[in-house]
Amino acid sequence: MKASQACYACLRKLAYQAAALATEDEQLKSGAIERSLGVLKDNFSCDAVTISIAARMHEAIKETTGNCDPYRAMKDTEIGVARELSAMSELGCNSSRSCLKLAALGNAIDFFRPIEAVKIDLKGSVDFVIDDSARFEDKLMNANKVLYLGDNAGEVCFDMPLIRWMRQFARVTYVVKAAAVQNDVTLEDVRKAGLERELGDIITTGTATPGVVFDLASVEFKREFAAADLILAKGMGYYESLSELPTEGRVFYCLKAKCQPVADSLGVLLNSYVALLR
Repeated sequence: MKASQACYACLRKLAYQAAALATEDEQLKSGAIERSLGVLKDNFSCDAVTISIAARMHEAIKETTGNCDPYRAMKDTEIGVARELSAMSELGCNSSRSCLKLAALGNAIDFFRPIEAVKIDLKGSVDFVIDDSARFEDKLMNANKVLYLGDNAGEVCFDMPLIRWMRQFARVTYVVKAAAVQNDVTLEDVRKAGLERELGDIITTGTATPGVVFDLASVEFKREFAAADLILAKGMGYYESLSELPTEGRVFYCLKAKCQPVADSLGVLLNSYVALLR
């Protein structure tokens, strides 16, 4: 998915947020904002994919402030909230569709919104505006290898019932980020959530980027991606990046369209839940 003009304002907001989280030193913060906005100005184009720009902006902020994980406290909060709320919701997971809805609900976690507002959403229900869940189940029944691309740190708690369900039929490998970026899940986050043993097979993208930038991805990730019969991609970052690849009927997008450009690309209303096989 290519950037739209509306993405510029969102990326600009990201620069201020990430810098504020990275340091309380006003001089460092100002320098980080200035440098990341320079990256934005130099790289923004409607021919670009926003996650590539965001990744460069985050690197500028990390280097300027010396903070390699600005969203650490936010992620810890999200994991705590998700652990509590997913445990209550998990009781109703007795089918692939119910597990899939719970996984989608976890994608309501949004680092641009107050945690109290997110809590309300996480207690809600999911109705897929685009609903390929039946096709997803058919695809799963004939799969040997599944790659599950995790999104935000708290979402891993909401992902677990679906992963358990899928493992009845196929080998499932969970994918995290190689290093911290935004509130995306890393191996450290999985360990903090106490789910490393239960998740089993885990690899990283080899990158510290939202979604995945294939030019930067590890050889292992590219090999596993190519070999997978089915790829479950959580969140908007993966939709923005993977939708640029040729359509093969292997990628199942599970997300909440939390921004207008993504909603427009999918042809749905803002804040719609989507289960799309493409």
